[in-house]
Amino acid sequence: MTGEMSALQLVLTGDPALYAVVRLSLLVSLSAVLCAALIGIPLGALLALTRFPGREGVIVVLNALMGLPPVVAGLAIYLLLSRSGPLGTLGLLFTPGAMVIAQTLLVTPIIAALTRQTVEDLWLEYRDELAALGVGPLGRVATLVWDARFSLVTVLLAGFGRAAAEVGAIIVVGGNIEGFTRTMTTAIALETSKGDLPLAIGLGLVLIAIVVVINALAWGARRAGERYVG
Repeated sequence: MTGEMSALQLVLTGDPALYAVVRLSLLVSLSAVLCAALIGIPLGALLALTRFPGREGVIVVLNALMGLPPVVAGLAIYLLLSRSGPLGTLGLLFTPGAMVIAQTLLVTPIIAALTRQTVEDLWLEYRDELAALGVGPLGRVATLVWDARFSLVTVLLAGFGRAAAEVGAIIVVGGNIEGFTRTMTTAIALETSKGDLPLAIGLGLVLIAIVVVINALAWGARRAGERYVG
């Protein structure tokens, strides 16, 4: 009980170490989701609306990448950004930028695969109308993505959930450096192993609260948008 009370005290008193970790976590995760959305939504929509040889294979690979082990993604980015790697001259290894890249690699397949399924379902529903209106390929993508915007909020939430809960990849490429690359999940793992349970519990409470608040805001925005459209 003492540990829980200490954790709550850390949260309520605005402990600087705790909130520095929270700020970095939000910055990294939200940046990764934004980057993944810019890549994954157009990619998923194009896969839904185009037919080409090997398309089914691409979809199978994309779906498989949704379960990409985080440490494998972290290792791949580490090899790219290390001094001997092709992008080593950028000096991004063990920085927040490397963590954003790693999370983007993990989140993009999720957003792309779920977007493809959402847009493909709409395409089956509106195909005849769009064909009759003579809407071109890019116009179809824009129209169906806009029509699916409320459903895509859920897709983005799934991506944020994956990013916010990530540990393995960002430890590999970020190094879990205190005050620089330490996030909520990596700090929870470290503090638990050290036996500093109040800080670990406090970070856990904040992480849960953030996920609940973001989901509640997204749900409210979706409901409001649907009522407006209705």
